[in-house]
Amino acid sequence: MSIEQEEKLGAVKISDDVVAICVVNAALSTKGVAGLSGGLTDTISRNLLGKEPLKKGIKLSKEDDTVVIDIYVIVNYGVKIPEVAWNIQKNVKKEIERMVDIPIKTINIHVQGVHFPDKEKQEDKV
Repeated sequence: MSIEQEEKLGAVKISDDVVAICVVNAALSTKGVAGLSGGLTDTISRNLLGKEPLKKGIKLSKEDDTVVIDIYVIVNYGVKIPEVAWNIQKNVKKEIERMVDIPIKTINIHVQGVHFPDKEKQEDKV
C-alpha cells in the first residue's frame, strides 16, 4: 500500500515506510513512551531474520483518501497513560502533517505494557 496524492502535474506516491518512520519518530520522542511493541509477527521476523522490523509497533490502513494509524506502545511506569496517549496522537499528527501532508482519519493508541525501571538502577539511586 502507498498513499497517493493528486497534484496538477501528476500523482505523488508516498511509501508506507516513509509514513511509518515519521510515526515511529514522533511516538518515540513523546515523553513517557518506553518503546513500541511489535506483536507476534514482528517477533517472528526478528527471530527468523535477525533484524528489527522497520514498522515495529505501527499499523497503517487506508480508508478512502485518508489513513488510519494504529500505534502499539509500551509506557514508562508512573506516567498518566491517557496524557501520554493524547501526546502521542498530537505529536504524530503534527509530524505527519509537517513531513508528508496526508489526511489522517484516526490515530489509535494501544498500550501493550508498562516498562518498570531496572531494580539495579533503583538501588544505585538509593
